[in-house]
Amino acid sequence: MATPLLEAIHTIHPEATIDLLVRKGNESLFTQHPFLHSVYTWDKSNHKWSSLLQLTKVFRSQKYDLVINVQRFFTSGLITLLANGNKSIGFDKNPLSIFFTKKVKHELQAGLHEIDRNLQLLASIHPSLPRFLPKLYPSATDNAAVEQYQKQPYITIAPASVWATKQLPIQKWIELIQIHSNKTIYILGGKSDFNLAESIKSQAKASTPSLNMINLSGQLNLLQSASLMKGAQMNYVNDSGPMHLASATNSPVTVFYCSTVPEFGFGPLSSNATILQVSQKLPCRPCGLHGYNKCPEKHFNCGNQIILPQATT
Repeated sequence: MATPLLEAIHTIHPEATIDLLVRKGNESLFTQHPFLHSVYTWDKSNHKWSSLLQLTKVFRSQKYDLVINVQRFFTSGLITLLANGNKSIGFDKNPLSIFFTKKVKHELQAGLHEIDRNLQLLASIHPSLPRFLPKLYPSATDNAAVEQYQKQPYITIAPASVWATKQLPIQKWIELIQIHSNKTIYILGGKSDFNLAESIKSQAKASTPSLNMINLSGQLNLLQSASLMKGAQMNYVNDSGPMHLASATNSPVTVFYCSTVPEFGFGPLSSNATILQVSQKLPCRPCGLHGYNKCPEKHFNCGNQIILPQATT
């Protein structure tokens, strides 16, 4: 969701040297990114504070003209201040925003997408800024890594989510697979999603042994997954990371919204995007901005009552 800022900065200042700081695990998204000079990672799970101090020493030595903070956490505010750039911009909800050169009001208003909130940071010093969409740049190596899977028409599914209540129920994924039983189906996810994907695969094949379904969880990096999604007839995802991969590569996508709603501002941005959610208004939905490990009401109607799309030719 921050990549539109990279597109905007490069457009406005093509000569600029742009560095990016990401949480460890996300750096593979920016391998060989054409606009980036350096990608720094912060490992929050290993020597959090000492690694933060080492990073800020590096940042101070760079003597940045501008530091843009898209996060609203204390630690990101601290990094912004310790980087000691000539100017700093961030959201007013950051606890240390009082020390930023410029702070921008952060609003979760209906209809305002997260990319537009982020672009407001740059628009505060560049009025009339055009709208830039998310964009990632899979390399030739990434594209070559998935060519073997693209020799026939296919769809992908990404059934996992960090939050259980943002995840379409397993039985719904199995029903979706049966609807597309005549297609090659790839299951996408990280290493930690492998067992879930195997469970879905085995249950689906129990009733339809002829299914051509391959579990790629943990076998592709993020840009390779994005490249595979780009060539799919359709990608079926939750309100989670794979949806944003689809947006950043303009891949066809169908998004299942269970406990969360698109109005939060994190919806799909692909030109071919479909949102599926329960048709009736549930008094308990949305139950939170991010979701929970289990349904607070214990019925999970927001997921169980979603009507699946029918197969297309």
